Amino acid sequence: MIRKTAAEDAFELAWFKSSYSGGNDGESCVEIAVAPDTVHVRDSKIVEGPRFTVTPAAWTGFVHQLGEA
Repeated sequence: MIRKTAAEDAFELAWFKSSYSGGNDGESCVEIAVAPDTVHVRDSKIVEGPRFTVTPAAWTGFVHQLGEA
């Protein structure tokens, strides 16, 4: 998802936690933001830190493999 900001003519990514996030400490969270041609991925504890992007097809394949594990 992307949101158009009211003050600018730019788009702001709408981040949300993956349903696959978890861990023993409750802080192992992955957030994703979906844009038309890209899925953005980041660590929820380091929101200004590194991110990576993949194609929607690559993300779908990744999530599908998680479901089979």
